[in-house]
Amino acid sequence: MLSTEERCTMTTITARERLINAAVEAFAEKGFHGTTTRDIAARAGMSPAAVYVHHDSKESLLFTVSLEGHRSALDVIQRAAASETDPVERLRTMIYQFSLWHADHSRVGRIVQYEYHALTPEHRAEVATIRRSIERTMQDALADGVDQGVLDVDDVPGTAFSLLSLGVDLVRWFEPGGSRSGHELATLHAELAIRMASRR
Repeated sequence: MLSTEERCTMTTITARERLINAAVEAFAEKGFHGTTTRDIAARAGMSPAAVYVHHDSKESLLFTVSLEGHRSALDVIQRAAASETDPVERLRTMIYQFSLWHADHSRVGRIVQYEYHALTPEHRAEVATIRRSIERTMQDALADGVDQGVLDVDDVPGTAFSLLSLGVDLVRWFEPGGSRSGHELATLHAELAIRMASRR
């Protein structure tokens, strides 16, 4: 039998998850500025006052979604980078996984990428650190390929940014169940990246 403390913990976790899911739905549908705390609470099946038990503001909810989304995207691209030793296959895997993440998490990705400036300066700075880590992971992969003589890239930072933008921009228009699947688009992006950067 669960103790009172354990039951309370489970309730809190469930409520938090409902709240975050509701915030993702609202922000993705209406945008940050078009969403009210009351709207998020209604979607979560909670009272507006109950929202403030978990978050002190609407922006705090946005920050939580953005932070978790950025951390997840960073984890995906770092795992992809570590999974291959051949620079060309590493690049292919990184772009594929990064684009697929944005397709599979298109609502979160839309919030992560396009509500960035709604964050407070302090929260924006924290998220920016993760963004730089994502860019640096791609830059390191490109630079390694150049050093090994199998990638042809003159502007490593610019190329890294451009390649990552393939996945980032996907969330602006991608909808699950559309004419192309996330896998198909991620595969296309990976092949385009190889054509852009490879000497082969």
